[in-house]
Parts: sequence; structure tokens; C-alpha cells
Amino acid sequence: MTGHPVPSEHETVGAYALGILDDAEATAFEAHLATCEWCAQQLDELAGMEPMLAALADLPGTGSPAIGESLSAKPSPRLVNKLVDEVAERRAQKRRRSFYMVAAAAALIVGGPFVAVATNGGDSDGGGSPGQTLAASPAKDLFTGIENKVSGTDSATGASATVAMSEKPWGTETALELKGVKGPLKCSMIFVSKDGERETAASWSVPKWGYGIPDAKTEQARNPLYVSGGVSMAPDDVDHVEVMTFDGKKIVDVDV
Repeated sequence: MTGHPVPSEHETVGAYALGILDDAEATAFEAHLATCEWCAQQLDELAGMEPMLAALADLPGTGSPAIGESLSAKPSPRLVNKLVDEVAERRAQKRRRSFYMVAAAAALIVGGPFVAVATNGGDSDGGGSPGQTLAASPAKDLFTGIENKVSGTDSATGASATVAMSEKPWGTETALELKGVKGPLKCSMIFVSKDGERETAASWSVPKWGYGIPDAKTEQARNPLYVSGGVSMAPDDVDHVEVMTFDGKKIVDVDV
């Protein structure tokens, strides 16, 4: 470009995306673009990013003109490359954030809206191999720390549950200790109010070897399952708590 060293075709992607090349430069770059997969990919990455590039060009310290003048003023190749690098970095950060969000969403899909862990475990999906030693359980710590507890046993399923409840300004914080349940199952802890309103406090999966099985061969299967969660209803409004499978089978009821 006039007044600056002529950049290589690879370095012209940002300027082309901004639309600041003259006709001859744009024509030359388009001829190169037809045979260069790398430039095509970079241009696709920058598609629709002209406003961001222009905004970056106007950031303090860039030495560029105002946004409204940036396209007509033709920034130098060095500035354009700097802007392209900044946009690329922002895109990379966005992809990293998206990855973490997807990972967190996947954990929630498997483990439910709250964490479900065994006594010696920190597995959010209740998985892992039998006998695996895992981290300490925050859900168990919560369960132990809450004084208000109620229990129930189901003679048909052999499962037993103890529900700890703590009143909060927003409702009820809860932790569940579940024993005598074998998988594979997907379960929910459901709070039922005195007027029949139902709220799911947590959901989780039970591996095939189960939890809280006294005669199990592995320590993990012998340990109870601890689940933490919460509902909007106050403890005084709760009639009972149900532990149910996703297909509607009741595992155990706990009257409050």
C-alpha cells in the first residue's frame, strides 16, 4: 500500500477483511485467495468482524484514527496485523470459554443440577471404576453439618434415605444420604409441599454396582451416596421428599 512496504499476500487478510485495499490490491489478493487454503480459513475466521476490528483500531494506544475514519484512513500493515492478532486472540478466548461452558453443561447433564457423590468420592456422575479412591465429598460435609434430618425406608425396594434440610432466605438447602440402591439408574430427589407443589432438588445417576450395599465387594459400592441440592419452598412447607427414577418408579419416601 502507498507509503508502506508491500506486505505478503498472507499478511493482507486483515486489510482485505476491513475493506481497506485498493482495487488492484484487492484483485491481487483475491487471485491469491483462490489457491490459498490458509488465507481462506483466516478470512472465514474474520468474517463479520469488521466492527470489532474497527473498534480495536480506535482503542487507546493503537495510534489509529477514530472509528468513523478508520476505514478510509487505511491503517498500516503493522496495525492491521496487530488488530487481526487481537481478534484472533479474542476468538481463541471465546472458544476456550465455550469449551469450559460445554464441559460444565455436560457435567450437569450427567450429574443433575447439583453434585452427587459417594462417601469417599467426588464423581459428579457417580461413575468411575469400582473401588476407585476419590476426593472428599462436599455433599457429605453439607449433610453432616445440617442438624435437621428426617429418614425413611422402603420395604419393597430396600432403599433408605436421610434428608437434611436447612432454611435459607431463598428456600431450603438440602443434602441426601441414600443407601441400598443398585443401578444403573437415573434418579431425582423431589420435594413435595403440603399443597402438592413439586420441586426437583437434585438429580444424578447410579452406576450398576450401586451405593450403600452392605455386602458389596467394593468399598465404593458399600458407601452411601450423598447428594446436595435446594428448592424454593421453606422447610415448614415441605410435606415429604421422594426419591424416584426418571421413569417414575419410587425408590423411597421420606416424611418430613
